[in-house]
Amino acid sequence: MRIVRWLVLHLFRITVSGVENIPEPPCIIAANHQAWFDPAFIIPFFPEGPMIYTMAKRETVFNRAWKRRLLPLIGVFPISPHRGELDEAGLRTVYQILERGGVVLIFPEGRYSRGRALRPLKVGIGHFALQAGVPISPVSVRGTDVLRPFSRVDISIGPPIRPDPPTWWSLGQRVAQVVDNVQRALTAGLQRRRGRRSEA
Repeated sequence: MRIVRWLVLHLFRITVSGVENIPEPPCIIAANHQAWFDPAFIIPFFPEGPMIYTMAKRETVFNRAWKRRLLPLIGVFPISPHRGELDEAGLRTVYQILERGGVVLIFPEGRYSRGRALRPLKVGIGHFALQAGVPISPVSVRGTDVLRPFSRVDISIGPPIRPDPPTWWSLGQRVAQVVDNVQRALTAGLQRRRGRRSEA
């Protein structure tokens, strides 16, 4: 990504703000989507590690053998969306990356806005953040829809959105605490019983 960063910084007039807002991984990057090369103007301005993964349509992006070999090496994984929903394999991949402490770049509009107002966002990003318990780093990109050499591109990274954990998560934590309390009580009881036997 250092090469990509060097290229975009030398070929375009880049303005990046809000780098201090980038949360620690794992996290989700949520960006508006103006063109297929948007990731080249987002990923290079995030920390180099861990690798930032992004999804692409299997039918249109992974349609050549060389793409199927190359794209996974740079963190792109295939999805097959149907009626606005991701396939099960794509869902598993997102959760696996986040569970390993990784970062996933998602374009929640689902398709290009190409300079128009932001399209309605798909709800999947909310599910990912809540289920995985990770923050969302919102990134606004302007200028890639009319890209030409030395044109201006503005990248703005907003404060992270930290969703409240779902009810089942807090319940799960309370259940775990109860079980831990029971285990400690039983352990203490067994130790007391052993102590009485040794006295006898």
